[in-house]
Amino acid sequence: MKCLLLFFACCSTTVLASNLHQLLDFHEISHINSIQNSWTAGPSKLAFGKFQRRLMRSEHVKPHKSKDILDRKVLETIPESYDVRDYWSQCISIDNIRDQSDCGSCWAVAAAETISDRLCIASNGSINTFVSAEDLLSCCTSCGDGCDGGYPLQAWRYWVKQGLVSGGSYESQYGCKPYSIAPCGQTVNGVTWPKCPAQEEATPECVSHCTSKNPYSSAYEKDKHYGLSAYPVGRKEAQIQSEILQHGPVEAGFLVYSDFYRYKSGIYTHVSGQELGGHAVKVLGWGVENGTKYWLVANSWNINWGEKGYFRILRGRNECGIESAVVAGIPDLTRNY
Repeated sequence: MKCLLLFFACCSTTVLASNLHQLLDFHEISHINSIQNSWTAGPSKLAFGKFQRRLMRSEHVKPHKSKDILDRKVLETIPESYDVRDYWSQCISIDNIRDQSDCGSCWAVAAAETISDRLCIASNGSINTFVSAEDLLSCCTSCGDGCDGGYPLQAWRYWVKQGLVSGGSYESQYGCKPYSIAPCGQTVNGVTWPKCPAQEEATPECVSHCTSKNPYSSAYEKDKHYGLSAYPVGRKEAQIQSEILQHGPVEAGFLVYSDFYRYKSGIYTHVSGQELGGHAVKVLGWGVENGTKYWLVANSWNINWGEKGYFRILRGRNECGIESAVVAGIPDLTRNY
């Protein structure tokens, strides 16, 4: 009998661990949904053991110092709701969700997304491209630690000094330097990608040439796009709104808690779980639902997460610090090709 019990215990360890994980998931989801009705939690397809790898470290998203924030014009009239996609739908980057995969590159991905939008808006659509997150991730040594996280403001400053080439997702092979880390454990547009490797992804090597499989990509230096300025944005709600209205989306850093991974829909507020690290995203608008104000935000965890890759978060109360670490910049159209 003892042998039978021992054999059962040994053979069922993996099953028990899986069942225990599912049970803990169920209880956490039920708890979140029972204590608030602002947003809905549900099962997550993200690999729980890789939480930290997908995020920056929390020190990367410290609030801006007041002395560093430029005194920029705040508009007298700000609409109750705004979605940049409604005004700049011709820009290919505006409604695009990227996948940072198993790399803490959110700081670079969000910067590339936002810079792409601003280039298109500032040029009135004549520069309509995807800026390369890969170029920024692999080559900006002053930005931080590559796949282990980085500083959003430094990313924008690198764009001003060194410029960034074009580059889209791994799947698209768009532009000069597309993202080199494939989506993992996801099914996108009917294609299922293999599970994430056991060993975490290393930061890609910096190279000064185009890496696209597309033979029509431009030469590296000729493909670069530059910024004129990079700056922190004021933490007041109206300052962020004015910046978006006048120049386009902004990049924001905020602190992520474990309940954020459970987000499915609604207006997110932190209600449960421990702090896991910092994260960077693109803020592209705002609105009001049932009397609750929110920011409209694009994440970089694929279209399978949240509201088709987007999420909404409480606006006006600096939820998880999202209003205190906003950055942006102005394109230099005289140097953009």
